[in-house]
Amino acid sequence: MWRKIKDTVISMRFLGNIEAKTDQKGRVFLPSVFRKELQASGEERLIMRKDVHQKCLVLFPESAWNRRMKALFERAEEFDEQEREAVRMYMSEVALLTLDGNGRLLVPKEFLQEAEIDSSVRFIGMNDTIEIWASANVAKPKLSQEQFAATLKAIMGRTAVQEQ
Repeated sequence: MWRKIKDTVISMRFLGNIEAKTDQKGRVFLPSVFRKELQASGEERLIMRKDVHQKCLVLFPESAWNRRMKALFERAEEFDEQEREAVRMYMSEVALLTLDGNGRLLVPKEFLQEAEIDSSVRFIGMNDTIEIWASANVAKPKLSQEQFAATLKAIMGRTAVQEQ
């Protein structure tokens, strides 16, 4: 399915909440449903970074990363020192990854530590990105059921996303 968000066409959609294990070297199998989506879209490289708000990691297919970088550079003021530093931090705290022949990712140790990941992880599909959580951290709800319902209602009341 193809969706249009503002002027950007998105051809990938990652869905689901899948448990996995890391090995002693920090390798983890990317769930097959996500690997198939990447393969169908012709994506080979992934960019990983720590989430800005939560203790999790985010995997961006290269095309999704490039869309975000384009948007970030279009919005950031080139001569604003604080904005330039924020962009620098966002872009530099990443790892470029590829799957090995067995469909595994090697997650850098510092990323595992930042996200408090030991051996049990959860992959959560988030449209054109994939989050990787320590299983213990994702089990803790961030919103009450009432907050969840009210927030979702507010989001769905907006008209920024257009179906094509």
